Amino acid sequence: MSDYGMMDKEEIYSKVLRAGRRTYFFDVRATKAGDYYLTITESKKFTNDDGSFHYKKHKIYLYKEDFSEFREILAEMTDYIISEKGEEVISERHQKDFKREDDFVAQEAKTPEDTQGTDSFTDISFEDI
Repeated sequence: MSDYGMMDKEEIYSKVLRAGRRTYFFDVRATKAGDYYLTITESKKFTNDDGSFHYKKHKIYLYKEDFSEFREILAEMTDYIISEKGEEVISERHQKDFKREDDFVAQEAKTPEDTQGTDSFTDISFEDI
């Protein structure tokens, strides 16, 4: 590959964000015409049953003509999520005892008949259905 071809593949400016099993790479690269664009790569680590691992990568190419609209929509979406759900991270993976609000509402709505023990259950065979 020529030196020019190698320059096309080089990062001009890079930042890395490590987030658990995910890593995000932000890379400024140059087009053949010498203009700059941004690549955002998500790399996620997966472990195989035998203990070995592999990575899955997803890449977005973002060109200057799209920066303004991309930035506006990204800000709108992130602001919406924060205003609706706050900044606290709620995840069943992070909190083993996490219960969704729906679970509390469903439990409060149960009648005394709903909360009886398993003694009142009828055994049903799938063959009966």
